[in-house]
Formats: sequence, structure tokens, C-alpha cells
Amino acid sequence: MNKILLIGGGGHCKSCIDVIEQQGLYEIAGIIDQPRAVGSRVLGYEVIGSDEDLPSLRNTFDYAFVTVGQIRSADLKIKLYQSLKSLNFIVPTIISPLAYVSQHAQISSGTIVMHQALVNAGAKVGENCIINTKALIEHDAVIEDHCHVSTGAIINGGGEIFSESFVGSLATSKQCVQIGKKSFIKAGSVMK
Repeated sequence: MNKILLIGGGGHCKSCIDVIEQQGLYEIAGIIDQPRAVGSRVLGYEVIGSDEDLPSLRNTFDYAFVTVGQIRSADLKIKLYQSLKSLNFIVPTIISPLAYVSQHAQISSGTIVMHQALVNAGAKVGENCIINTKALIEHDAVIEDHCHVSTGAIINGGGEIFSESFVGSLATSKQCVQIGKKSFIKAGSVMK
């Protein structure tokens, strides 16, 4: 089993740990977080370093994954993802075994599809995205890079969410709606 570093030790990291454990494809080698957190633990996994340690850790580990959440801005997630790519880490796609992803959908590197999410036929999800618990990405929808589709949100058929956007919990889009770059959609909103 390949060892993987998790970058970010907050609440979203805990959800990612659960998905990675359920998936059973990677052994979590440790967590990278703020220097003050080194030596602490997140769900039993040690924080073994900070961002500054990534170049030296690259000599030991091939796989890494960004486990920082995203609400107001994707800037930190983008910075961390680009840092991993520049160090030639392999940044995999993580898909919960409790999710459904159509064989006719595309999910790019660095994206996580959480428990009970559904990504339907013809959908495309870009790099470094979060498709959170119970989210629905319907047929032919496009989620561009660095987006977070929150818990229970619904992106209906043909919808397009442009890069760096946040879609709040239980928000719903009508069919073929386009949501502009860096949008912030409040929880429970209807996108027309």
C-alpha cells in the first residue's frame, strides 16, 4: 500500500482520513500542518512537519493530498496543490467506496469525492476539488478546478461551476446554469 501525506490538519482533514481509510488504497504516513501543531495527532495520525518540510519529505514519500477545506477562498488550497505539483508529488484522486461515480464521468487529480456523493454520467470534475458528503453532480455538469461543492448540494444536468467557487450546503442549481469564477453560493440557495 502506498504511503500518503495529508496537507492540512483541520476539520476537513478528519473527513478525508475517514474516506482514505474506507478506500483502503493508501496508508496515511502523517499530516503536514502549522509548525505549532507538529507532534500533535489528528484521529491518531501524527503531524510530522510543516509546509517547509515538504521538499525534504519528498525524498521519502511519493504521494500527497491537500486536506485543507475551502469556504470563502480557494487561495490556500491552490497554493498547497501547486506546491505539491512543483515538488513532483503524485496527487491522486480520492473516491469514497460509499460514493457513486459513473464510469462515464471524469474526476481529475487532487479531487476528493466524499461518502454518499453521486457523480453521474458525462459529468466532469476538475483538479483539487471537494465533492462533499451527499452532494449530487448530475449528468453533463462541469465543476472546474479548485471548487468546493458542499454537503447535500445539487448541481443539476448541464450546470457549470467555474473555477475557485464555493457552493454551500443544500444549494441547488437549475439545469444548465453557469456560476461564475470565484463565486460564493450560500447554503440553501437556488441558482437560476
